[in-house]
This record gives sequence, structure tokens and C-alpha cells, in this order.
Amino acid sequence: MAGTHYRGSEVTDVDQFVKDAAGLETTREKEIGQHIGYRYDVNLVPDYARITPFLKKYIEVMGWDDLNWLEDVHMGYEDGAPAVFDRNNNGWVSIPDSITLPDTQQDRDMIARELLIKFQMSDRHPLVLLRKAYMKF
Repeated sequence: MAGTHYRGSEVTDVDQFVKDAAGLETTREKEIGQHIGYRYDVNLVPDYARITPFLKKYIEVMGWDDLNWLEDVHMGYEDGAPAVFDRNNNGWVSIPDSITLPDTQQDRDMIARELLIKFQMSDRHPLVLLRKAYMKF
């Protein structure tokens, strides 16, 4: 498994941070008494053979040669639940329970990227409300 260590934790299972919601494994987590929810292998280079059909089309429409800014989007975990971090609203977006998580981090990251884009384009995204409230024209 790629990325078998993360900040003092030994990663033994792709579901480790889902199964261990408390997640107080690392020295730092024990010191602060909190789970750090963004534990994942940030050095994992995207495997383009695993790209979803939606992401493939999105890259084509955007005119990109690669995932561009999406390369550093990974599936993380908040309170033991899979989630993706949205920097635009500085918060976690939960992965719906109806989505079955694949067995590899690469496939999970592709799902996270797709869901983040779909959420950012939806009417439920908080920036849509800001735009409506402060739009001049």
C-alpha cells in the first residue's frame, strides 16, 4: 500500500481512519486530544488510468492536460466519516452514505475530486448564496 506511514501513524488499511473515528494514534493527536481528520497520503500521484468518466469530460471541457488543481484533492476523514475538504468554504463535505467506497486510496481520491466539483457547481454550495447576496448586476 502506498503511503504506509503518515505523521507518526502506521497506515495498515485503507479504511483505518473510518474504522478508528477517535483516531488518537499520533503523538500530536494524543497531545491535543483531538483527531486530525485530514490524514492521507498527500504524495500519492494520481493514477490517470483510474479517472472517472465525469473527471475525464471535465478535464476536456476545461482544456487541461491533467487534473491541474485537483491533484491535491484527496479523500479525508472527519469524525470517522469519509469527506473531502472544500477550501472555498473552509469545511468538510461529507461523502454520502449511498456511495460505496472502493478499496484503493487512488479510486477514493478520484471520487472525492468528482464530488467536490459537483458540490462546488451545485446550488447547495455556500458561495452561491454569497454571490446572490452581493452580486451587483
